[in-house]
Parts: sequence; C-alpha cells; structure tokens
Amino acid sequence: CMFLVISCPCALVNSIPLGYFGGIGLSAKNGILVKGGNYLEALTKASTIVFDKTGTLTKGAFYVSDINPVGMSKASLVEIVAHIENYSLHPIAKSIIEHYDDDINKDLVKEVNEMPGKGIKGLYDGKLLIVGKDNLMEEYNIDYQKVNSSGTVVYAALDGKYLGNIIIKDEIRDESKRLIDCLHKRGIKTVMLTGDNDAISQEVSNELGIDECYSSLLPQDKLEHLSRIINNKKPGDTIVFVGDGINDTPALKLADIGIALGDIDAAINVADIVLMNSDISKVNSSISIAKFTKKIVIQNIVFALAIKIIALIIAGLNILGTFGMYLAVLSDVGVCLITILNTLRIIYKKVKK
Repeated sequence: CMFLVISCPCALVNSIPLGYFGGIGLSAKNGILVKGGNYLEALTKASTIVFDKTGTLTKGAFYVSDINPVGMSKASLVEIVAHIENYSLHPIAKSIIEHYDDDINKDLVKEVNEMPGKGIKGLYDGKLLIVGKDNLMEEYNIDYQKVNSSGTVVYAALDGKYLGNIIIKDEIRDESKRLIDCLHKRGIKTVMLTGDNDAISQEVSNELGIDECYSSLLPQDKLEHLSRIINNKKPGDTIVFVGDGINDTPALKLADIGIALGDIDAAINVADIVLMNSDISKVNSSISIAKFTKKIVIQNIVFALAIKIIALIIAGLNILGTFGMYLAVLSDVGVCLITILNTLRIIYKKVKK
C-alpha cells in the first residue's frame, strides 16, 4: 500500500503543465502572447533568430527624404507616383501619399497590378506607369539613372520614359541594438533578410551588429534562405523568425517558431508568439521567461523524483514500520504541494527587457 501511495505521480502530473501555464501567464502579463507551452519549451533551444528589417528592426515610419525628378517639377513627380501608390498597402506607398498631402483623382489610374518585391504598375491617364525598384525598371527596359543611397529608392517611368526617383528613409528602433547585443550574449546567432538594397541593408546590419545579412530579396527568396538555415541547423536547435507584415507570413509559418510584431491580422494568425505594442525588446523577454519556466519545471521533476526514490527505499527497508504510511502521504501530497508552490514563482517573476 505504501508503495502505491509513494509512486503516485501527482506531483509530476500537476506541476509540469502548471509550470508551462504559469509561463504563458507570465508572458501575457508582459505583453507576449504565446499560443502553447510547447513554444516556450522550443524557445529555450533557440540557436538562430532571423529578422525581417522593415517594421521589425526599424520603425517602419517611412518619410520622403529626397525627390529627384527628370524633366519635371518635384511636385509633379510626387503627384504622379502618389496616384498609383494610393492602391498599395505598403508603408513606403503610404509615406509618399502623406508627403503628397492632396486629393487623389482615382479616375486617372486604372488596371493597377502590384508586384511584391518589385513595385506597382497601372494605366495613368491611359499611359503605362511603373513605380518601384531598379529591377522593375530593368524588366521594362527603361533608360533610368541608378542611384546608390542609404534609403529606399523608388523609381518611376511613364509610357517608357524615366520620370525620376523618390528616396524614402526609415529609422532603426531604439531597442533593436540592445536586443541584438542581448541575443549575442546568449550565444544566439542573428540573421537579417530584407528586400532593401545592399547599401541600406549593410548600414543597418553594421549599426546593429547583425551576424549575417541578405539583401535585395523577393518574398520567395526570403523563404529559400530561411529553408536553408533550417535545413543546416543542428539536431534539437530551434530557428526563430521575427517579422511584422503580410509578406512575412510564409516565413513565420515555416520557422520552428514564428514571432509577429504589430497588428497585421495575417501575421498574427500564423505566428506562434505575438509581441504586443510592436516592442521588439520582448523577444529577449520571451526567451528569459521560457528559460525560467523550464528551470522551475526541471526543479520540480528532480525534487519529486528524488523524494519518491528515497521514500521507496525507506519503505522497502521497513525502517519506519507502521509510521511508514505517514512518509508515503508526505512524499505524495506534501511533495505535490511543494512543487505547486515552487511553480507559483513563475507567476510572480519580474522580467527584465
């Protein structure tokens, strides 16, 4: 009878799931929504974290820094580009529209087609207007002037004629540098995948100290790079992807753990972890919570098993005689209560960013 009471697994059955429930609760209290305890467990084994750049490591608050028209005024170039960018949801498009700050005549633009990673095209007053990256200009054989800038260059051409370019800039998040430093101290490798040109990407990468940077990528290129990273990982390692936008949803789904920032529904739906208020520093907080949760769970397992093994030995030797049942109850109910109390430490843990 004593053996049956001592071997009852109540302490393990209760404390392990409660530990991960506590970790999920602590995460939520710190603005981190975790969709399952298994993601907390996997996060403790993160070896590489892959970041999108725009809106993730940077603020995504674009602004027009320079306008370079060819054969027309700056106002005319912005007006033409703003009319077609009005049909795009991209943050860069919104920055041009905000800079234009005037009424959009929707009747001027028809047959709009947005090309992810390249730009947008349509008929402007009956003429083909293409707006986007240099690769789009080359695709349509436009005789344009390529610009090397630390900002995003938006080129425009109307009816085969080059109209000029608009340079858009973004700011690095204040907390990004500290986050990368914290990850490096943990021994976690950092990678940045972006569709921006080499000049912008290298500037951001060098400032933040990113280990690897891949630029000028289309959405499908990001997936290829992420797949390669996942295929080359060591057994047991976890690859994490952090992104914020619609274009990041395939990568968020492909990674071992997808972490989403911002309030884009598509990204939130496929992500395993969601950071509220787009606070990227919470990537480090989520790792701290995951490691602390696992530490408590392991403590509970070791403590419960150790006490039960000792109690079984004492019961087998019949050292306590008729008082052995008290020991059996203590090793079952007592240990269960102690492990639950230890698990409560997770809920009251103060997490540093």
